[in-house]
Amino acid sequence: MIPAMISVVVPTLNAEADLPRTLTALVPAAIEGIVREVIIVDGGSTDATARIAEATGAHFIAAERGRGGQLAAGAQAAKGPWLLFLHADTTLEDGWEREALELIRAVERGAREDTAAVFRYALDDRGVWPAYLSAVVRLRCLIMRMPYGDQGLLMSKRLYNAIGGFKPMTLMEDVDLIRRLGRRRVAFLRSHAITSARRYRREGYLRRMSRNLACLGLYYMRVPPRVLTRLYG
Repeated sequence: MIPAMISVVVPTLNAEADLPRTLTALVPAAIEGIVREVIIVDGGSTDATARIAEATGAHFIAAERGRGGQLAAGAQAAKGPWLLFLHADTTLEDGWEREALELIRAVERGAREDTAAVFRYALDDRGVWPAYLSAVVRLRCLIMRMPYGDQGLLMSKRLYNAIGGFKPMTLMEDVDLIRRLGRRRVAFLRSHAITSARRYRREGYLRRMSRNLACLGLYYMRVPPRVLTRLYG
């Protein structure tokens, strides 16, 4: 029998459109006993997010709005020795749990150092722009080893606590944490994390990508996260 080791933490804000699909992808791992609990940390939703969490048996926590703080609250409440941070509009590919379990077992038996892991990036859209964006993300991960939060993040609670966890940032909390982890302690899994392209379709790919890049550049220039949040939209 596989011990239930992973606590999944999902920050939400009016996530009713995507949350059911995100949670459904976790069911096989829960049945196999790999996922111990799913924690929904909500930042003040006014839609059916809370009802969806209740219907699926997830642990629902209300928190102050801000993804960094929400993620930190979920990690604090988690009971499992491993944490999987997952955006509410991101669905993990079938079979992800087997690859995650391989990494966990390797770390636990000392065959590799305590390492965080992320999934390969994909969008639920087709065409030139989605393919281009996916290629850019692959290149960024290959050269800079800098994944973003929409690729998921699996790590032991030991490692999470050792690097100080998520900071109460409204934006760029994922970049901040990955920088503290360091390139050597980030592994890239083969399974995909498939993220909704709704925002890109609504705003236009070029405009959304330019805005994301501008936010990242301003973050490195130490512009306060609250300012970046307004620009991000």
